[in-house]
Amino acid sequence: MIKKMFQSLSTILHKALIFTLSLMACITFLGNPTFAAKSNMTGDYTKDTVSVVKTLKDIIETPKDSPKKDEVREEALSVITDYISRYRNRGMVNTTQSFTTMQTALNAMAGHYKNFATRPLPDNLKERLNKELSIAEKMVLRES
Repeated sequence: MIKKMFQSLSTILHKALIFTLSLMACITFLGNPTFAAKSNMTGDYTKDTVSVVKTLKDIIETPKDSPKKDEVREEALSVITDYISRYRNRGMVNTTQSFTTMQTALNAMAGHYKNFATRPLPDNLKERLNKELSIAEKMVLRES
């Protein structure tokens, strides 16, 4: 009789443990949804490229002594990351000349901001970026 009580108790505890673990798993996975990172990219490659070019050209023209230089740098890195993340793995896009030209310009700008965070963009880099961004914009409009 005592043996049956221990078996019954063991079965009840086992089921309670399984229920508790299942409930904890549900709360963990369903109670804390993961949110996708906010992106300003629309999915329209042409529109996004033109928009990124305009935004980055405005950032390039920011004066060296601007009090918002840290905010501007963060905005540039955010736009670059969004754009590259959205289009780097898309076969129909990443093989176009406009994308490779954009990627070259974006890598140069991001590289400067990552390695020389406190320094403004040098004039020769600004000139190169403006040229490459303009070329990429013309190419994407011609490709579409």
